[in-house]
Parts: sequence; C-alpha cells; structure tokens
Amino acid sequence: MAVAWLEDVRSADLGTVGGKGASLGELTGAGLPVPPGFVVTAGTYRTFIEEAGIDEELFSAVDVDSEDSEALEAAHDRAHELIVETEVPDKVRDEIVEAYRSMGNGEEFVAVRSSATAEDLPDASFAGQQETFLNVTEDDLVDRVQECWASLFSQRAIYYRNQKGFPHEEVDIAVVVQTMVDAEKSGVMFTSHPSTGDPRIIIEAAWGLGEAVVSGAVSPDNYVVDRETGEVEQETVATKKVMHVKDEATGETIETEVPEEKRDERVLVQSEIDRLIELGRMVEDHYGEPQDVEWAIVDGEVFMLQSRPITTIDDDASGADESEESEDGDEHLLSGLGASPGVASGTVRVVTKLDHLDEVQQGDVIVTEMTMPDMVPAMKRAAAIVTDEGGMTSHAAIVSRELGVPAVVGSGGATHTLEDGQVVTVDGEMGTVREGAVSGKPAAGPSGDDETAVGTKPKPVTATEVKVNVSIPDAASRAAKTGADGVGLLRLEHLVLSLGKTPERFIRDEGAEAYIEELMEGVETVAEEFYPRPVRVRTLDAPTDEFRQLEGGDEEPHEHNPMLGYRGIRRSLDRPDVFEHELEAFKRLYDQGYENLEIMFPLVTDGDDVAAARGHMESVGIDPEEREWGVMIETPASARGVDDIIAEGVDFVSFGTNDLTQYVLAVDRNNEHVSDRFDELHPAVLDMIGDTIDECREAGVDTSICGQAASEPEMVEFLVRKGITSISANIDAVADVFEEVDTVEEQLILDSVR
Repeated sequence: MAVAWLEDVRSADLGTVGGKGASLGELTGAGLPVPPGFVVTAGTYRTFIEEAGIDEELFSAVDVDSEDSEALEAAHDRAHELIVETEVPDKVRDEIVEAYRSMGNGEEFVAVRSSATAEDLPDASFAGQQETFLNVTEDDLVDRVQECWASLFSQRAIYYRNQKGFPHEEVDIAVVVQTMVDAEKSGVMFTSHPSTGDPRIIIEAAWGLGEAVVSGAVSPDNYVVDRETGEVEQETVATKKVMHVKDEATGETIETEVPEEKRDERVLVQSEIDRLIELGRMVEDHYGEPQDVEWAIVDGEVFMLQSRPITTIDDDASGADESEESEDGDEHLLSGLGASPGVASGTVRVVTKLDHLDEVQQGDVIVTEMTMPDMVPAMKRAAAIVTDEGGMTSHAAIVSRELGVPAVVGSGGATHTLEDGQVVTVDGEMGTVREGAVSGKPAAGPSGDDETAVGTKPKPVTATEVKVNVSIPDAASRAAKTGADGVGLLRLEHLVLSLGKTPERFIRDEGAEAYIEELMEGVETVAEEFYPRPVRVRTLDAPTDEFRQLEGGDEEPHEHNPMLGYRGIRRSLDRPDVFEHELEAFKRLYDQGYENLEIMFPLVTDGDDVAAARGHMESVGIDPEEREWGVMIETPASARGVDDIIAEGVDFVSFGTNDLTQYVLAVDRNNEHVSDRFDELHPAVLDMIGDTIDECREAGVDTSICGQAASEPEMVEFLVRKGITSISANIDAVADVFEEVDTVEEQLILDSVR
C-alpha cells in the first residue's frame, strides 16, 4: 500500500510514516481533534527511487564535499531533477489520488507536509529542512508529493546530514496529506513552562493560519495559564498587523493586513482558552512529557495540527542563589566594576602568561591583568573572573556575561593583591572580592546547572523585537534559550582572535580556504542554533592592540590610540583580500540555506564607506537586493550623515553605543581612570540616536541597538518611545529587557487612549 491513514498510525510506525506522521497518528488514536488525512509512506518513496533506477545515481550525486558550495548546489540541483522529472508509477499515483478523493467531498484543500524518518531525534533535529505546501488540490497533489521527496536533498539538508554523520541512503521520507483547516485563529501551546517545566500552559494566538505565528511574521497574543486551576495568570494582547489566509480566488496562502478593528482585539475568548487547557492536559498525559503543540480554531472548534516534546526544559532551572552574600566578618579584599552578575567562590589562579592557563581547574577564580580570546577555554572552566584592567565593554566583561560567569573588572591590582591558592568570593553584581567562601552553594558557571536560568520567565510579546548579543559560538545555546527574537550582534572578531594568529598570518600559514572554513564553522554554530530567527553578524572590528597579542602581531601598525585608529570597515577596505574572504564565508553559508544571516559593517563614516563595502559583497556573489545587510552607527559622522548611508540601500542601521558614546564624549571606554565619565545616557548621545531613528523611520529603514546601553532600563524606555525596531541585549539582561519593553509599550497604549 502506498498510503496509510492517520487513524491507523502510531509512534511505533516512525520508520514508515516519519516523525510528523507518527505524532499525528498518536494524537488521532488518543481521540484528540486532528484534521483527517493520510500518509504517503516512506516505503513508497524508497520503492519509487529503486524501481525507477535512480537510487544509485541519486546517492552518488549527493556524495560531495558539503563545504564546497558549488558542489553542494550542483548536488541539490541534480537530486531535485532526478526525483521531480521521474514519472510516478500509475499504481502509486492512483492510490494517492483515490485516498484524496475519499476525503470530504473529493475537492478538499489539503496540506502536504514532509515527514522524514530522521526528524526530532534526541541528538539531531531535521525540523524545517523539508517542504510543506498548503491549500493543495488534486491537480497538483502528486507533484507536491514529489517536491516533498526532492526536498530531502535540499542544500541545507545535505549539509546537515553530512555534519551529523547520517548516511543519505539511510534516511527516507514520508508525506502527510491532511485536510486544511481554514483557521480563523491559530497559534502554539506549551503544555508546561518551556524553561522551568512548571505546570503553566503558555498559549500564543493570532488571526488566520498558524504560519504567521510560527514564522514570526506577527506578534501574537500571549496567555500564561495555571494548568491545575485554569486561571489566566498573565495576558498580553499584542497589536497584530498581518495574518496568513487562503486566497479564495487562487487557493494559495497569502499574507494580508489584519482589519483595523481586530488588530488590538483579544484573539481568544475564555471558552477557547478552557478548551485548549483541556486538550493540553490530555496531550501531555498521553505522551507523559510536556509538549509543544500547534493548534487552529475554525467555527469555534479547536484542532490539533502537530505535537512534539519540549526540549528546552532545564533539569534544575532554579540554578544557584545569586543573592547569597559572604558571611559577616569576611575580609573585603578589593573592588572594581561589577561586569557580569552572580556570586561565586573558588580558588584563585593568577594568570600572568598564557602557559599558565593549563593550571586553571574547574571552579577556579581566574585573576589576570586582562583577558584575551586565547583564554576563553579556561574562562569556561572558571567559577569567576577578576581583572586588573578593563571596563564594562572589555573582552572579560563581554565573554563572562555570555558564559554566565561572575566577573569583576578594572580592579586596579588584583594580580598583586590576590595569591595563588587563596579562596575568595567574587560578587559580579557589587563588584567586590572578599576573603573566604560563601555559606552555601557557589554560583554555577557555564558548565553548571543554572545554564538556562536566563530564560525561566515567560517572555512577553512585544512590538519592539528583543534580540541578544553573542560574542563566542560556545554561548549560542545559552543565548537561544533566552527566547530572544534573534541575534542582534554576533562579533566576528572573537572568532578571528581565537585563531591565535592575525588574519594575514593565518592565511599565509594555513591558506585562505582554512580561514574561510574557520569563520564558517563559528558563524554556522550560532545560525543553526537560532534558525530561522535572524542572526546579524558584524564583520571584523578589532583594534590593532588586540592583534598585536597574536602571532603575526609584530606586523601590525603602532598606534597611540587604537580605539580611534585602524579598525572596523577602515581596515577591511584597506585589506580587500582578507575582507572578501570574510564575505565568501557568508556566501557559502547562504548557499547552504542559512537565509537567517544578516551582514553588518562596523565603524562606517559615511555613504562612501557603505558603497565600497557593498561593492565587495557584490564581487563575491552576494546580492545586496536579496540579502539583509546594514551598518553600525558608531561615529558622530555616520549619525549626522545617515541620509547618505540610507541612499546606498541598507536594510537596517544598528547603534553601537559603546563606541558612539566614547567618540561623542571623548572618553576611552576601556580606561578605568575615566570610567565614571562614560555615560550612554548623556543628552548629547541620546539626541544623536533619537535624530537618527527619526530619519530612518521616515525612510523605512529598520533601527536597532546592540551596545551595552541596550540593557539599561532608562535607555530602553527612551528607545521604545522613539520607535526603534529592535533592542539587542546581553544574555543575562534579555528577560529584563523584555519586561521593560513590555511595560513601556503598555504605557504608550494607555497614554494614547487617555
């Protein structure tokens, strides 16, 4: 038989109907309201390619070096051609069509959805890599089934299987065909809290088909419900600007504007919430574990469209008690800037040379003059970090926050005051180091149990997007668990500096291809973790004093003040070969299917810089009209001349307040002697940001912020009131920024109606 009906399918049939089909069969068998349908089995696909004699050529075609973007593209093209241009046997075609005609009146609109046999596995998720087609009728049904089969060999799917070690010939694909639910309302439901596992149901709801919610095209309403009592504990009604609906003329799914009177209307009535709660309890009881459910409502009836296990619940979300203080009587040893929150105790390891890093054990406190990228592996083992030098935007501060390690920077003399083997307590909030250990459990570091504590609160739904800053790929998983709307800043320089050589020396020693692959590997880690949420990557921006610490650094120019010198786009345009190797890494990642990547150029001065950077994108084959790209606004010149920058075709601008503040106020941001004068909220800085937002809004260009100031409540309020598009905060601040944005937006709504 070519097909199996959902009512006859169970989880044991995974190898026959794939992950999606097995889940829908389980829900159907449990008596839950699932739209009727059938599955074109994985065996049908396998028989098709074998009896047509294309199987050997197919697997040979995709046996390529997946790091070779041209070979990958050719593999995809050939695999697609082999499958879609091979005629489906009449017997199979007839059985599929006959099953379709037996549904409803035989003229149903159906959803045709891929269901691979290697989906939703514990160690690899293939979700989103194969095709789904909506509102399909008989005329196109078999063609769409073939397109689903062919999507098993998309560039991204080929690459991902190679990376995970899945042989192509061992993965099959089934296709689910279900009656379309012409949804009036739809969304997702977590049957338990997705971070903590608490018995709270989280429901997101919007008008129309659910694709708008899943894809992020619309900000949905959000309801937090006590699963036991059914009480709605928290409710956020969003402004829903668009919805996805079926075009009655063509039958295709289209995006359209929500009618004005429904944009701010509550989507769900209480009876619908009650029904969703009832179904949520049933589906979790059936599977015996919390579920992530897609649902839809039509004519007051709720349908379950898909269910999968929630994989983000932390086994010990409570984490460490960061509020614990040292016992009375503990000696205060020194103070500095509290750069990364948390309280931790450990044994001091003074690091004055890189070869001391091997001495750092799990749970030690690293004490050093300043950290460098070479220290990251040791920083990941540390319970806390203390530095002599640096400010809130130093390497130590940024990386510590992303790893969740308490840190005190700019202490002035920790390497002289503290001794190897001494036990101390570091308070990264207060900026203090005290003698002895806290009474109780030390704060867990990046390997501890509170790794996901950044995302324990249900996030509000806001019109202003809240994104997260990432400096090192190791922090990607922790960053993704914040629930952020994407990455507003991924710093490429930390990937480059971690190579231990300047770009020029690395390319000379290892070759350009090795350099490109190193960049691809780091960026891909973050892009994969966040897919399909956007990941905005800033091209190389490191001052020469950081490069001078690396092998090949003796070839770097000597500068009196590197922060004002040869860095950012200035360096990139002056060294076009190295710059284009960076851009080539982006191109290859685009070719592999990472459409969520966005390119951002740092430290531009004017439109001429932007035009030159765009020219290099085009020279490596990146189409600026097709890809999202933009620039950092970090200099007074770029802020005052933003109209010329907009004219070059940027999609967005992003404020780097760390640099913008230091250039406006003439304060070296890494100099602890003037740190008290570094003020991102200075009226001169705010005026420059506000004026730029106004010009960009008028031109239809998105605005964002990714500097340290994005984590400050006063700055958040200012930006939301000015109408900024997105705010990108440090990992530890994302939850607080979500709350602050939500509060300001609610106040704006109240102000508008009073």
